[in-house]
Amino acid sequence: MHTQMSDAELIELLRQDDQAAMREIFERYWKKLFSVALNRLAVPEQAEECVLDVLISVWERRNNLSLKHTLATYLAVAVKYRAIRILAKEYQKGLQNTVELKAYELYGYDVSSVDEYILEKELMETLETAVKQLPEKCRLIYRMSSEQGMSYKEIAEKLNLSEKTVQAHLTKATKTLRSDLRKQYPTFLISVVITSLHQLL
Repeated sequence: MHTQMSDAELIELLRQDDQAAMREIFERYWKKLFSVALNRLAVPEQAEECVLDVLISVWERRNNLSLKHTLATYLAVAVKYRAIRILAKEYQKGLQNTVELKAYELYGYDVSSVDEYILEKELMETLETAVKQLPEKCRLIYRMSSEQGMSYKEIAEKLNLSEKTVQAHLTKATKTLRSDLRKQYPTFLISVVITSLHQLL
């Protein structure tokens, strides 16, 4: 029965503690989310853990779950944010003492807090604002790639464009976003955030 339900119906049942609804969401989105996570983390075990963490969080927060966008978009973005935490921790561990000192001297904060820093609501809101200011076609293609995890080929087929055209739009989008964010945030933080949201950078 649950396999025939819409995402909205599943979410409503989820709020009623329906475990079968959670299983259906798991079955419906596992492969897609795993692909998104693996594309950014490259390590299957990390990707699996990333997706599981997100899905477990959805179940734990089921009674207060509020979606502004589709469930697919919500889950994809949640996986990307979780991937950001993982990448940030790895980035932090790999820093040499000289780099840590330089970051502190230049930007006035300890690199040890980088994962919390890049997840600050202000940075994410700034990124979203910058995305909204992209040209319409550029913005659409960027969202299809970063939020829905679609490949060049999938986007090209969906919009009846060549893959080179899709790549050109994505290159323009990511360069523009990096330029906009650089006005407010350190370069290395921008690289961690946007690279995890899109593989072009």
